[in-house]
Amino acid sequence: MQTIALIPAGLAALLHIVFFLFESVLFSRRDIQKRFQVASPDAAEAIRPWALNQGFYNLFLAVGLIHGIIVTALGYPATGRPIMLVICAVMVGAAVVLGISDARMRRAALLQGVPPLAAVVLLSIA
Repeated sequence: MQTIALIPAGLAALLHIVFFLFESVLFSRRDIQKRFQVASPDAAEAIRPWALNQGFYNLFLAVGLIHGIIVTALGYPATGRPIMLVICAVMVGAAVVLGISDARMRRAALLQGVPPLAAVVLLSIA
């Protein structure tokens, strides 16, 4: 079960790298701004610092999760599993907040939250 849990954990890490790219690298593109329901270029300029910070937050979560995956895969689950569990739980918590705070973002919240939730469940029963 633990090995299977690495798959949704890896997917969660990959998604958070994509979120980083959208929020910190590609945020100046209008199509990316629309994904985040940013109303205008002026609004995008106003929230750019938040988006940059949020993007790096997502990158750091992904890096930490990848570290936990690698440590676990190398045969040190007593170290790697807790790292994965905590980071995935944070990802799930953020997805819940996103889904509750704005009904229009529920699809995004599911995309963000289901892979780490699956990893938490699988790691918990492993």
